[in-house]
Amino acid sequence: MPDVKFAYPKHINLANLPTPVRYLSRISSRYGVEIYIKQDEMTGTALSGNKVRKLEFVLAHALEQNADTVITCGGAQSNHCRATAIAAAMAGLDCCLLLRTPDPLNPPETGGNILLDKMAGAEIVWITPEEYKRRDEFFEKQSKILQSQGKKPYIIPEGASDALGAWGYIKAMQEIKNDIAGLPEDKQTAIIHATGSGGTAAGLILGAKLHKVNARIASINVCDDRDYFTNIISNICKKAINDFNLDIEFSAQKDIEIIDGYVGRGYALSRPEELSLICEMAKTEGIFLDPVYTGKAFYGMIKELEKDPKCFGSRIIFIHTGGIFGLFSKSQEFAALFK
Repeated sequence: MPDVKFAYPKHINLANLPTPVRYLSRISSRYGVEIYIKQDEMTGTALSGNKVRKLEFVLAHALEQNADTVITCGGAQSNHCRATAIAAAMAGLDCCLLLRTPDPLNPPETGGNILLDKMAGAEIVWITPEEYKRRDEFFEKQSKILQSQGKKPYIIPEGASDALGAWGYIKAMQEIKNDIAGLPEDKQTAIIHATGSGGTAAGLILGAKLHKVNARIASINVCDDRDYFTNIISNICKKAINDFNLDIEFSAQKDIEIIDGYVGRGYALSRPEELSLICEMAKTEGIFLDPVYTGKAFYGMIKELEKDPKCFGSRIIFIHTGGIFGLFSKSQEFAALFK
């Protein structure tokens, strides 16, 4: 069958690529399955993680539209917002962040990603969780404020998770295809990752089709539930196929796999067992997971393996989507584990 022909949208180079794939020998031995980690936390230093791949496409479009300011949103310790603030500074753009917190009049301390947001010059607008549910209204409100100041704002959705942002992981799948080809033996591979806004999952699914990668793609949700993410990911995939005239077939029922049940206390809220696993990974493999995304997803993957070591097949590639700075906002919770 001939390769699918397609062209990448315009993008700028922000990430250090390709990122390495490392074999986790001790964890693999413990659970009786080959476990590798795709280290997308190494896409940069401060500008690190999976969001950078998406921003390469999104910021290129913002610059093409002659924008001078980008607006985006997320939780207080959002990796996406931190990455956007830093990437915007690199591209010569101003940045405004709508960050979610229970009490905007008493926002969180300046630590972790918030510190980096401010150091990169981002303007932070604090909004409540209820207001965040109506974030499109607040995007428009902030956009009008900036326009009244003579600015040309460009709105980036949560996580840069839209049809354009999905190209970050369509392109990444080409890299992962080469990673798989470089591994010993030809084994059925499961690609596992955390999902918090759906864009990475959509990109991986579309990328697997476009680059003809025979791999199972499983997303472990860190908030909301299976139905929510099936809908979000499906919408992104369908819009990308339509907007970019991609000649591929897509079925939400067949192509989207959400492993639900590991949200725990909620988004960015950690359980002691999740934090313990993060510490165990640091001690055992020298890998630092984050408490918001990769820590929950890796915990979910391990719990599934404990129930059935062969549930993902004989080989796993876990995508480390970054977020190390979120560890510092949990220092007191981690300290309780060291007593």
